[in-house]
Amino acid sequence: MTGATTATGAGGGGVRRGAALMASGTAVSRVLGLLRGMVLVAAIGATGQAADAFAVANKLPNVLYMVLAGGLLNAVLVPQVVRAYRRGAGQEYVDRLLTLGFVVLAGLTVLLTLAAPLLVTLYADDAAGPRRALAVAFATWCVPQLFFYGVYALLGQVLNARGSFGPYMWAPVVNNVVAIAGFGVFIAVFGGAGGDGAGAGGGLQDASTWSSSTVAVLAAAATLGVVAQAAVLVPSLRRAGVRYRPRLDLRGSGLGRAGTVVGWTFAGLVVGQLAYVVVSRVAWDAPAAAGTVQGVAGNAAYDYGFLVFMLPHSLVTVSLATALFTRLAAQAHDEDLPAVRGTLSLGLRVVGLFTVLAAAVVLVLAVPVTRLVLVTGAAADVPAVAGVVTAMVVGLPAFGAWSMAQRVYYAYEDARGLLPVQVAMAVVVAGGALLGRAVLPPSSWVAGAGVAMSVSYVLGALVALVRLRGRLRRLDGRRVLRTHVQAVVAALVAAGLGLAVLRGLEALLADTVGARLLECVVVGTVMGLVYLGGLRLMHVAELEVLLGPAARVLRRLLARGRRR
Repeated sequence: MTGATTATGAGGGGVRRGAALMASGTAVSRVLGLLRGMVLVAAIGATGQAADAFAVANKLPNVLYMVLAGGLLNAVLVPQVVRAYRRGAGQEYVDRLLTLGFVVLAGLTVLLTLAAPLLVTLYADDAAGPRRALAVAFATWCVPQLFFYGVYALLGQVLNARGSFGPYMWAPVVNNVVAIAGFGVFIAVFGGAGGDGAGAGGGLQDASTWSSSTVAVLAAAATLGVVAQAAVLVPSLRRAGVRYRPRLDLRGSGLGRAGTVVGWTFAGLVVGQLAYVVVSRVAWDAPAAAGTVQGVAGNAAYDYGFLVFMLPHSLVTVSLATALFTRLAAQAHDEDLPAVRGTLSLGLRVVGLFTVLAAAVVLVLAVPVTRLVLVTGAAADVPAVAGVVTAMVVGLPAFGAWSMAQRVYYAYEDARGLLPVQVAMAVVVAGGALLGRAVLPPSSWVAGAGVAMSVSYVLGALVALVRLRGRLRRLDGRRVLRTHVQAVVAALVAAGLGLAVLRGLEALLADTVGARLLECVVVGTVMGLVYLGGLRLMHVAELEVLLGPAARVLRRLLARGRRR
């Protein structure tokens, strides 16, 4: 099979190295992201008026970035840059693309910052009141992050297309460090959610107690982190051989084809975000409908649940998919169907091995993991966020498969073909969130939306892969299915044993943060070893791709120890 990549073949070496480099940066970033979340909980809590207001406002630039920059660049930039460098016009093309991107991002950022009140109204269903006013104040500081997120994505995707994967994945580490420091300053100056803070006895969880100075310090800390994340990529461009010069002469640049792909990609992303608008408004209304702001999952609880959900996805799925994407773009350009099938099969199998285990571990440890993330928050918030985590993480394996299928569509620059799938997924998310609101108690509305998300990922993965089968003539379906079945069998055994160990530890240990940490370490280790042992017994060859980099690092460390 020409160009196909086996789990242990030569083609897997470069992918393993690229994925390992990205995964290491992502791992550090995600650990710091959890620490950032803990510090933010200490500052404003995990539920309540201020937490939900900041969650909506700080989510706005992320959502806008996903619509206007992130997804478009995934769909357009890497395939276009790979093609441009192959025809010898890569640098001029990159110069024009970056210049156009910077100009468009700057204009949109100014426009959307001025429209911050309208954006908050879209995502938060409050006509007036201190909570909405606080969200607007936060948004005025946070929406400018859009420009710097866009710069980060533009520069990072150019680096990826040049085969330089590390800087893009390590840059968020700087973001988290800056934000953690800023949130720490906020707590030192104004106090945190648990104290009197800025208000007379009400604490910082009450929206009416916030002043312009408290808003500025907290929101500026978040925004400065994004600025730093973009800035640290600039030196990496030169090391990758990219010498950027602003170019505004776009005639004959070849960007017309890219514009067509952007249009369809933009449509798909807007459809997805319309579904998120429904989820955001349902989450915004939940605390008021429940009659209490504490211990009821709202927008902030959704964000913390999504943070835990994305941790395993980012460690392996994003890293591997990004490393494979450049290869897929080149294979699609060469019209090498067997190679594309092989790369897709490899990605689905390796991602599946990890996401099935990750889903099982998080499901068993949902409460202890949430307790650690909310270590500085109120105990009553833990069940609310843990329920959201559980609802989301059941869809993690399907989310991994959906992400890999997306990369194939983007490699062929076929954003139009993805649109029907994205519409169906958005209908499931929005419809599921509204159904949950109608039949569930308000305390479970956000968890209901999480279940709808999981169902949408299953639907998206299945439909996208069936449609890809027509394009690629066939898929390596039997092999992919066999690997997933083996993974599920091993994960079920590991989950059963892990749950038994967890119950034993809960009976022996006191209800402390240290005990929860010990539970996560012991149960996670036991489940991981049982899972790997089961896969070894079933002779699952894809373990080499998943564990190869870690095994090589361990061997080098052992060799150094022997030499000493």
